[in-house]
Amino acid sequence: QLQLVESGGGLVQPGGSLRLSCAASDITFQYYTIGWFRQAPGKVREGLSCISPNSVRTKYGDSVKGRFTISRDNAQNTVYLQMNSLKPEDTATYYCAATRVVAGLGDYEYSDWGQGTQVTVSS
Repeated sequence: QLQLVESGGGLVQPGGSLRLSCAASDITFQYYTIGWFRQAPGKVREGLSCISPNSVRTKYGDSVKGRFTISRDNAQNTVYLQMNSLKPEDTATYYCAATRVVAGLGDYEYSDWGQGTQVTVSS
């Protein structure tokens, strides 16, 4: 099982930016598809973005397309989610997840999950 640790969350004003990181300690990280998800209180978990092991393929959910960018640095065993133009409705706990198979934005496709990092967008 791949151990994942998210970081970079916090409080930001509407229109601001944050960069989330998802780090793993295992070098096999480079073989995993990584996805970002979020869940707000009382809402279902939402798939935001995913990236293939070699970064060739990325995918974005409609709610974040054009505002969020996913990238990875396999040498650092880290995937990033750059979040721009943040809105109050982006407030949620953000999770990264990993899978060894080709996957999209369904949470059922991922086997290994981090503990999450809180993002709050408020003035």
